[in-house]
Amino acid sequence: MSENSQQTLIENHTVDYVPAAERHGKARDLFTLWFSTNIAPLPIVTGAMVVQVFHLDLFWGLLAIVLGHMIGGVFIALASAQGPQMGIPQMVQSRGQFGRYGALLIVLFAAVIYVGFFISNIVLAGESIHGIAPAVPMPLAIIIGALSATAIGVIGYRFIHTLNRIGTWVMGGALVAGFAWILLGELPADFLTRGGYNLSGFLATVCLGIIWQLSFSPYVSDYSRYLPASIGIARPFWATYLGACLGTILSFSFGAVAVLATPEGTEAMAAVKQATGALGPLLMVLFLLNIISHNALNLYGAVLSIVTSIQTFRGGWTPSVRVRVLLSSVVLAGCCVMALGASANFISHFIGLILALLLVLVPWATINLVDFYLIKRGRYDIASIFRADGGIYGRFNAHAITAYFIGILVQLPFANTALYVGPYANWIEGVDLSWLAGLLVTAPLYYCLATRGKAPVGALGLAD
Repeated sequence: MSENSQQTLIENHTVDYVPAAERHGKARDLFTLWFSTNIAPLPIVTGAMVVQVFHLDLFWGLLAIVLGHMIGGVFIALASAQGPQMGIPQMVQSRGQFGRYGALLIVLFAAVIYVGFFISNIVLAGESIHGIAPAVPMPLAIIIGALSATAIGVIGYRFIHTLNRIGTWVMGGALVAGFAWILLGELPADFLTRGGYNLSGFLATVCLGIIWQLSFSPYVSDYSRYLPASIGIARPFWATYLGACLGTILSFSFGAVAVLATPEGTEAMAAVKQATGALGPLLMVLFLLNIISHNALNLYGAVLSIVTSIQTFRGGWTPSVRVRVLLSSVVLAGCCVMALGASANFISHFIGLILALLLVLVPWATINLVDFYLIKRGRYDIASIFRADGGIYGRFNAHAITAYFIGILVQLPFANTALYVGPYANWIEGVDLSWLAGLLVTAPLYYCLATRGKAPVGALGLAD
């Protein structure tokens, strides 16, 4: 393959700025990306927890699901709307808030999170392949799932968007058919009455939805940065918001409905297969394809984070297509080794570690949004972001770093993670309120520190 044809097939840009002449796409591409991405087994299994763990009935469960994702969706949509204005990946943009070297810690945290979810998803894909075709041994099934996701991630931005445009219709249609099959069939007598209202379960479900949406914040603008800057703020905001909220609400709700339609105690994906009858095997195949497509986002984000980390110490370096392919191959090999050598318990503990790292995302996301919308109002010096000395942003920004670590510390008393359980973790039983403490402290603290001695400015609005 020639260099030109290779660059046509595989995305050229990594962490560098996307020039105006190379911008393309429509805001609706963000709707299809985030809608399709969230119709997958993991959100369905998580939605089943609303009934199985939090013991809500259908009405209160659906209400809590909708509220949680509608609140959390605001964060992911605000982050996504930054992409067209900046033209650079989310983690690179953090240099404009934390300084060139100050941003490195959160970049490394993001890379670990991506790799962790990539490993868990290739194991999940392997189990799905083995379940559909038992003749395929688990190790081979894991490798097939990993290679498929890697191929999508290497080709990059355009291919990811294309797959999700197709996936929106296929997965959306399949989920609607699944709902219809369940609801038009014979339902258990306790379908509407199993469970009930309890405050802790309701709040836990709302918080779960908020945290779910926040977890996408480190890479959401990676998939909007090619859009023309003239597209403004409102259109990418609403396209992302509606896609992410609708996709997750439907998947969470489907998980809750499926377990209510089957005998109490049935495992979530087994409930889906059982409740959807003849449609079940087709749904399992479609879910497998969507796991692979979604996992490409994790690999893509991991490679961008690794490139960002290397570039921090090598100013002016932009990796070639071959280097990005090589880095993707290294990540693939390392993740496959870990996945093949890991027991089920190890993966469970590993995911617990990754979820614990989400504590570091809340203050980062807060600082990112406050800085972009309230302080700099979308005006950043792109050249300084790529300068070896950090340009006008310097090597370290003490204000952002101080607010960031205080934002982590105030979450610890309320944290309920695999690594640490705070003294107030069960202030409301089963409800993780650490994110709220981080948000409420970090936002005003960073704003006050960053604007001290400066004239206040208005917020960047959503009306273009």
